[in-house]
Amino acid sequence: MPLSIDEFESGELPSGPSVPEQVVRYLLSNSDQAFTRAEIASAIEEAPNTVGTALSRLKDRDLVRHKGEYWAITDDIEYVRAAYGLHIASERLDDDDGGIDTDAWHNTAPETAHPSERTGPNAVELLLGALGSCLSVGYAANAAHMDIELADLRFEMEGDVDLRGFLGISENVRPGYESITCTVYVDADATEDELSALRERVEKTSPLMDAITNEVPLETRLVSE
Repeated sequence: MPLSIDEFESGELPSGPSVPEQVVRYLLSNSDQAFTRAEIASAIEEAPNTVGTALSRLKDRDLVRHKGEYWAITDDIEYVRAAYGLHIASERLDDDDGGIDTDAWHNTAPETAHPSERTGPNAVELLLGALGSCLSVGYAANAAHMDIELADLRFEMEGDVDLRGFLGISENVRPGYESITCTVYVDADATEDELSALRERVEKTSPLMDAITNEVPLETRLVSE
């Protein structure tokens, strides 16, 4: 959308969703249809070349589908919602309602399972598991040192990740955890003060908690073979 020269000179530029997010929102709200690049650009009032670049990036991330001159939202709507946090009512593509022949799309789908269909933990979930394991060892070792007998010990780990950062959709969102919550459930023959001291000692000496909560120098190398 054009700006007046006064708006340009003042630096008061409009802010809003990125072009890729506008494209996804538009295609998701019209999931029973497919559009050309020009039609999408006209609908969201952005330059066709900019929309073309956005569509290519979205296709690389399996968020949109492409056939000929036409583009449509992926049929994995939950994946799109997870990536953008959208809650727009939508339906699967179905040629009965004037949309696209979904069987034709599935015939060109990759044979490997979509990442959203995985059955095991992903890398960031493994980090939570590693933290829980590290703390578990720390509680057991330090409890024994403090003459505290643990009858039961378990952890609940939660982490908040905004997939827009990982998918490269928004530069304003970090790709990793925004926050991590660790809840420890302890059944032990000890006073509250003793358990509080145990917790403080465990968290102070946990290597993984230290690595997560403090900046660690990281050097990467790329070796071409």
